[in-house]
Amino acid sequence: MKGVLSMKTNMQEINEPAFHAYLKKAQSSPNTIRSCLAAYRLYHSLYNDLAVNHLLCFKDYLIRHYKASTVNNRIYGINRYLDFLEEIYGSQMIHFRLTVIRTQQAAFLDNIISQEDYETFKKRLKDSGNMLWYFVVRFLACTGARVSELIQIKAEHLEMGYMDLCSKGGKVRRIYFPDYLCSEASGWMDSQNMGSGFLFRNRKGGAVSPRWINSQLKLRARQYGIPEETVYPHSFRHRFAKNFLARCNDIALLADLMGHESIETTRIYLTKSSQEQREIIDSIVTW
Repeated sequence: MKGVLSMKTNMQEINEPAFHAYLKKAQSSPNTIRSCLAAYRLYHSLYNDLAVNHLLCFKDYLIRHYKASTVNNRIYGINRYLDFLEEIYGSQMIHFRLTVIRTQQAAFLDNIISQEDYETFKKRLKDSGNMLWYFVVRFLACTGARVSELIQIKAEHLEMGYMDLCSKGGKVRRIYFPDYLCSEASGWMDSQNMGSGFLFRNRKGGAVSPRWINSQLKLRARQYGIPEETVYPHSFRHRFAKNFLARCNDIALLADLMGHESIETTRIYLTKSSQEQREIIDSIVTW
């Protein structure tokens, strides 16, 4: 089978910093860059050159060793690497890309914090005076923000009542802050002398890291007896979606608020958890 490159390629010349620079120039997100570089490193840990048969073997290797979402992330990364090579070599490149594997969307969404545990968690945080983490939880659950978006919130955004973020393709995603949440947060901000700047900041005044937020939420879940597997930043985004649909059954609006490109992504929130499905079956199947 003919190779991807019609010439011998010195892989040391096409190095990681150059690929990194290519991704940054394309305005890829930090997470996308990390994922693409991970695919690059993994491929070259297995193969010394680029050839169609090696790329197909690489896909088989991914399928054997990783879950479907990771497989598709690595395939996306190696395809971006091939885009990078094509930009360098032009017509000398044979246009070949790996196809992603098809995945079936789950019929249920588990490991979301329950409304009861959410209420308990925020109450325990507030009663113990742990206001920073109280508002981390509140802003995640009341806005549907991703943790990468949460850390970008500034005091100035609360004055406006919303925050605009530019996503891929120049599309603007607007995150709204409910009036009652802004009013509640203003007292805390005043007590912390936070008239401007990031709402959730480190000691130097910069934004905190998503990893730190995740680890600290886990720590406090253990402290208050909340199931740890349900306490992570995205869990509160899921809770926002579930609560929104319970009170406003407008899935198209929810898709816009969540920043989903396809409404099909949002439909998962219409499903019940596996435990809820089990309880329904147990109660109605008596024949």
